[in-house]
Amino acid sequence: MLRKLFLAAIAAAVLGVAAFWFLTIAQTVPESAIAAHTPDLANGKTMFQVGGCASCHATPKQEDRTRLGGGAPLLSPFGTFYPSNISPDPQDGIGNWTEAQFVTALHKGTSPRGTHYYPAFPYTSYQRLTVADTQDLFAYLKTLPPVSGRVRSHDLPFPFNIRRLLGGWKLLFLDGAPFVPDPAQSAQWNRGAYLVNGPGHCAECHSPRNALGAIERGMRFTGGPAPDGQGGVPNITQFKLKDWSLADIADVLNTGMTPDADSVGGSMVDVVRNTSQLSKADREAMAVYIKSLPAVEGHAPKKNP
Repeated sequence: MLRKLFLAAIAAAVLGVAAFWFLTIAQTVPESAIAAHTPDLANGKTMFQVGGCASCHATPKQEDRTRLGGGAPLLSPFGTFYPSNISPDPQDGIGNWTEAQFVTALHKGTSPRGTHYYPAFPYTSYQRLTVADTQDLFAYLKTLPPVSGRVRSHDLPFPFNIRRLLGGWKLLFLDGAPFVPDPAQSAQWNRGAYLVNGPGHCAECHSPRNALGAIERGMRFTGGPAPDGQGGVPNITQFKLKDWSLADIADVLNTGMTPDADSVGGSMVDVVRNTSQLSKADREAMAVYIKSLPAVEGHAPKKNP
């Protein structure tokens, strides 16, 4: 009897491991799914700016934000991440990537080697980009200067250093859904919603996260602790911004100055450095969407002991 129970337990364990292995296979986008497309480099540059690519991937300690050698440490509660080289260098960057591999990276969080990327790379938002916009971004990146040098590995403790576990995380938190315009809203609102929720990935910082590092459901844009543990990120729903006008919000995205004559701080300084390069129409569209966010109080800030 004990032998049968033991064998049954072994069989169940083997089946469980096999099921986990199958369910956590990294998903990819095949070449056949990528339609022929004539790149729009101006649009690719817009995606680059609103996506904040240089904020994480620019080579540290140099002023040229188009040199995307990566390596600047990104602190988090799970360890320290080192963003990769995304310059068009053929050995160390993305110079030899195909369009399908680039779309796969942004939409599925999967590397060309077939391994999972960590969601510190915000593919949970980038998956909302249209394939055409992703292709335009890829084409624009290819015009930037190649930078040699590979970035060091992430510094993560066990069990966060086991990438296969991210397959389970994606099953829970990566829905694979593209952005769908709301027909009840204006074209301007939909443009803003797309920029904020897709390439702009604003909710990634302006939302609290659960114990697994995913955005808490129903709490998007209600603020929370800064990812690097340095201070907090404000609530940008109408709970906090009810007295801000559309012009106020658009101006913050352009100048970094708030309606009360203060200026943004922390990582938002770099965000404004990017959004100030957008067209006035795109900043106004983002403002229209942000102003429409319903008031949600969010969590009370934790007090220091």
